[in-house]
Amino acid sequence: MKHRHLKVRLVKSEWLRYLILAAGVLSLAAGIVGLFLPLVPTVPFLLVAVICFSRSSHRFHSWLVEHRHFGPMLKEYLAHGSIPLRAKCLALGAIWISFPVTAFGIVHAVWLRILLLSIAACVTLYLLVLPTSPRRAGDSDSAGGEQ
Repeated sequence: MKHRHLKVRLVKSEWLRYLILAAGVLSLAAGIVGLFLPLVPTVPFLLVAVICFSRSSHRFHSWLVEHRHFGPMLKEYLAHGSIPLRAKCLALGAIWISFPVTAFGIVHAVWLRILLLSIAACVTLYLLVLPTSPRRAGDSDSAGGEQ
């Protein structure tokens, strides 16, 4: 099923298309890891994946946007440029737990700590500027309801 918001414009360079496709696959893999590890954010990686796929592969882009679990949030983002409040809060929480833990618990190089915290700050700024989807009648949380 084609949607008006599925604007797939492939890059002309074949090698660049493969490079963007690889970035999309890696981002999707990181997003899937984020489903199982509470410290890894899922939403930002899925947004990067869908953007990469929109420039590199009709097939992967359609598959991700039509996915049973990821599709509704991605369609909302593609159609209106917004994400649900719950997804935004979970992403921000995961970012500000995982990045500092990594920066101060695992990484010893000061420059890498600064890089990690800068990335966390940039992703946070992007998510805060991104509009929040309004709740619509009949919407239900994908995590099984309100808590």
